[in-house]
Amino acid sequence: RNKSGGKRRISCQMSLMSGTLESLSGLGEDGSSVGSDSEINGLTVRRTDKYGFLGGNQYSDGGDKEVRVEVARQREMKWLDMFANWDKWIKHRFQKVKLRCRKGVPSSLRSKAWQLLSNSQELLLANPGKFEVSLSQGEAKWLDIIEKDLHRQFPFHEMFAARGGHGQQDLYRILKAYTIYRPDEGYCQAQAPVAAVLLMHMPAEQAFWCLVQICEKYLPGYYSAGLEAIQLDGEIFFSLLRRTCPMAYRHLKKFKIDPILYMTEWFMCIFSRTLPWACVLRVWDMFFCEGVKIVFRVGLVLLKQMLGSVDKLRELQGMYETMERLRNISPDMIREDILVQEVSVCECVCLVPCFCFCSQP
Repeated sequence: RNKSGGKRRISCQMSLMSGTLESLSGLGEDGSSVGSDSEINGLTVRRTDKYGFLGGNQYSDGGDKEVRVEVARQREMKWLDMFANWDKWIKHRFQKVKLRCRKGVPSSLRSKAWQLLSNSQELLLANPGKFEVSLSQGEAKWLDIIEKDLHRQFPFHEMFAARGGHGQQDLYRILKAYTIYRPDEGYCQAQAPVAAVLLMHMPAEQAFWCLVQICEKYLPGYYSAGLEAIQLDGEIFFSLLRRTCPMAYRHLKKFKIDPILYMTEWFMCIFSRTLPWACVLRVWDMFFCEGVKIVFRVGLVLLKQMLGSVDKLRELQGMYETMERLRNISPDMIREDILVQEVSVCECVCLVPCFCFCSQP
């Protein structure tokens, strides 16, 4: 009986791991492109939300909290003042920069802020023309894989809905350029949604250098073959969960749900395929400022929200039910303001090393 039970558990784990990798590839309910340009321009297309989504799980129905115009203007002026004296702010008033990132970067200035926070702008200026030069090269095997993945990235967003459209073309260029820039690493499927988010906010060349910083400074080793870095961080994450939410820890331990089964997509895609879009942007604002510890904190908050009470666990009687909950987080379960507040008070994760290029220990 023990051997039989062990085989069943291994089979379940293999099946779930396969599902995790499939999800990372973009396969599934949202895995098909909306279609061609003619379909996009036809009668079937609905109005986009304020983030550019035509539909899908991350479409916003307009219920997001709106910032008053005068408040938005004040925030923009504060950020413009920081931009004008960026080095001084980072060196001498970093805590204030961090606080403003936690409040949310103004949408009109998010591109500039992310580039400065990540130091990708400095990389761009130090490597004039390198992005364009790299586009004339490329290894065939990576290019074929990249091309197959393009239509799977945010197929309900106006930038990427049309097959062969400008968004998909720029995404192809960025991912191809990275395989030339780092031929030893090549291409990882989780890079595609990350690059797509960057493209929603900045031109292709700027997005490329921002992607380089994410891969090399923020999440080093995450996109290498073998997933060794993400597995190691999975062990760290699980030990932190034991301290912050013992109930969730015991539940996952009981059903032998390894962290890599759910955190692969969360961490490698920086929650871009997991959370409501307003939450995604706030997480990325904090991530670019404070580094990888934000990813850990968000993961801990999500598990506490979904598995942190007896009532919630009553609905999850097994491995599959639990995994279904972790892979399909209901927008009703997490609100933008609550998420940011919980992330801010999750102080224990400060022990996690921060790879953010500009942040302080």
